[in-house]
Amino acid sequence: MSRLPYIIAEAGVNHNGDRQRAFDLVDAAAEAGADAVKFQTFNAKRLAALTAPKAAYQKQTTEAEQSQLEMLEALELPLEWHAPLQAHAHKRGIEFLSTAFDMQSLAFLETLGLPFYKVPSGELTNGPLLWAFARTGKPLVVSTGMATLSEVEQGLAVVSHALRHEHPPASLNEVWQCWSDPRARAALEGQVSLLHCTSQYPTPMHEVNLKAMDTLADVFRLPVGYSDHTQGTLIPVAAVARGATIIEKHFTLDRQLPGPDHKTSLEPVELKRMVSDIRAIAEALGDGQKVPQASEWDTRTAARQNLVAAAPIRQGERLRADNLTTARAGQGELAMAYWDRLGQCAARDYQPGEAI
Repeated sequence: MSRLPYIIAEAGVNHNGDRQRAFDLVDAAAEAGADAVKFQTFNAKRLAALTAPKAAYQKQTTEAEQSQLEMLEALELPLEWHAPLQAHAHKRGIEFLSTAFDMQSLAFLETLGLPFYKVPSGELTNGPLLWAFARTGKPLVVSTGMATLSEVEQGLAVVSHALRHEHPPASLNEVWQCWSDPRARAALEGQVSLLHCTSQYPTPMHEVNLKAMDTLADVFRLPVGYSDHTQGTLIPVAAVARGATIIEKHFTLDRQLPGPDHKTSLEPVELKRMVSDIRAIAEALGDGQKVPQASEWDTRTAARQNLVAAAPIRQGERLRADNLTTARAGQGELAMAYWDRLGQCAARDYQPGEAI
């Protein structure tokens, strides 16, 4: 990741199975100034069983009688689109990413040479797939929506096992035994980032819980970011101000399009504004050192008060409260020296208002 915060424009399934729309999403992400555009790679039949229900928000944004499997089948990103989309993204100056939801899809993405993988919240507890993600050796950005802190730890334990073993564990107990080794936990450094997330579309403000991002950072000592499902751009910008090093946000070409994610996604103009605001906030955060900034030195001279004569003072005369005061003079001793100078003798004559 070249710069922080790293902004992932999540196209997801908002292409609606339309090839040209997928390419237009890449263009919109590039024009907004995002670092990457991300899609989703899955085989619907491997991802969802016939009996899998849809989430409540999916029922509201898609045909209610349609099954989750039927919904997903219409939203697959064909494998043959991936390479052309990746080439187009690179031509536009941004990275192409996609999230795999099954082993075969992950194996396919490996042929594209992606720089890192985003592990979606739903797969945090999918031990075999999570282990396979880690075995690629690529850095992982792990989303933690719906998870308890113990589930996050369990997922990290699986990743640490994969980083140190060529073969899958024989049991979960083996995973935990590996996790107890400090060297296994240290292997996560530089390899894993965690995203706080609330997996509700849209996420109501009282369920955002941005302080949980702090908890993840404090407990696991790994870089943290935020995957956002709120409406608007306020919360992603706030997350950056709070220390997020990665921001992921859904976007669409048109919120009125049919599909599960359009209504909670940003439109291109909003995405561009979010990216601009995030870049500004990141620049404004600075390095944390409390020192005068370059532009302040001139103001410091003009705005700070100095010691000045309040009345005529003769050489050798003692400085007193009735002949010494403070005012902006642009020169001389700073007003903080006032008490130390009281009682001292003047080195020369001073006229009223003259800097000491």
